[in-house]
This record gives sequence, structure tokens and C-alpha cells, in this order.
Amino acid sequence: MSALAPPSPADIEAMARQVLAAIPPEFKDQLGDVVIKVEEFPDEDTEREMGLDSPFDLLGLYRGVAVPHKSVNDPRPYIDMIFLYRRPILDYWCDSDEDLAQIVRHVLIHEIGHHFGFSDDDMDRIERSE
Repeated sequence: MSALAPPSPADIEAMARQVLAAIPPEFKDQLGDVVIKVEEFPDEDTEREMGLDSPFDLLGLYRGVAVPHKSVNDPRPYIDMIFLYRRPILDYWCDSDEDLAQIVRHVLIHEIGHHFGFSDDDMDRIERSE
């Protein structure tokens, strides 16, 4: 009997791409060319910056300039990136009874919310109202 391999970074990215494909056009148009990058863990600088006790404490991160703060007068275009951290996502998945694709969807939508300028509190309120 062989053990099943855990989902790879490519598997996580494929799940994220499916979520992006399902986003309504009015939001997708404003997303632009956001880059999705799957990494094993946040880097040490991110851990320090976010004040993490453990690299498992962060499932995803938006890096860029939120839509409300962008300006055509900016000297250079920004590259908006969403990081999905594979090992923390898998750890969360193993400790929950949730579907992995739903976890990836939740994390990605949360980070897209930051792209649109929503705070964590804003997104918590939105989720509670659904």
C-alpha cells in the first residue's frame, strides 16, 4: 500500500486558477494581471513583518497597492501578487474537516479582498453577513 502524496504547489495553483476563473467579470477586470504564487512558507522577512509566532500562522498574503490607493501618477506600475502558502494551508486542511479546494478559495478570496482595499475586519463583517 503506497501513501498518497500531498497536493503539490501546482495542485494548489490549479485550485486557485479555478477560483479566479469563476470570479464575476466586473471584479476580474479590476484584478488586472495579479500574480498568484504558491510557496511552501512565508519568507523570514514576511514572518518578521507580520509578527508571526510560527510560519504556519499565515495561509496567504497580498502584496501590492490596493485599488483605492493606485494612481496613474505613480512612477512605475506595481505588480500585485497573492501568495498562497502551501504547508500552512495543508496543515490547516489536516486539522479541519473542510474541503481543500474550499480552503484555497477562502484564502484567495480573502487576499483578493485586500487587493480591493478591504481590511480583515471588513471581510469578517462581509462573511458574517452572508
